[in-house]
Amino acid sequence: MTGTRDAVFVLGIVCVGLMAGLFAAFAYAVMPGLGQTDDRSFVLAMQRINVVIVNPLFMLLFVGGAGCTVAAAVLYRERRMFWWIVAGAVLYAIGLLITMALNIPLNDRLQAAGDPERIADIHAVRRAFESSWVRWNIARAVVHTAAFAVLVVGAVTR
Repeated sequence: MTGTRDAVFVLGIVCVGLMAGLFAAFAYAVMPGLGQTDDRSFVLAMQRINVVIVNPLFMLLFVGGAGCTVAAAVLYRERRMFWWIVAGAVLYAIGLLITMALNIPLNDRLQAAGDPERIADIHAVRRAFESSWVRWNIARAVVHTAAFAVLVVGAVTR
């Protein structure tokens, strides 16, 4: 049981860490870079990213972080690190809620705007998307990074 329990916990930490890194990379590199592009390039790039990011690996990490941390909490309920794992799972869940309630609807509206070559007021479409999406992405990056940090603390709190 200990090997399985440890493997589940490590997988949870890895999934949460990779998601934190993804959202952080968008915050400090991808969005600042796209922010320097013209409106059509920005909208087109984000539309394409939002399509390709929903792939099996992303979904495995996205859902796996939640599943493995909750499973680890159950498996470690009698250990000192239990509350660290619970805190990591709760923080991760908050990040998922931000993604599902705020970032994804913004992505959907951007996609629904249609082909950037045919959008009459591309600047308005970008303006309605960019600042809100960036703000909520930073929030989820911070929350996911905090989840990763407390899970790592839990791993060293035996």
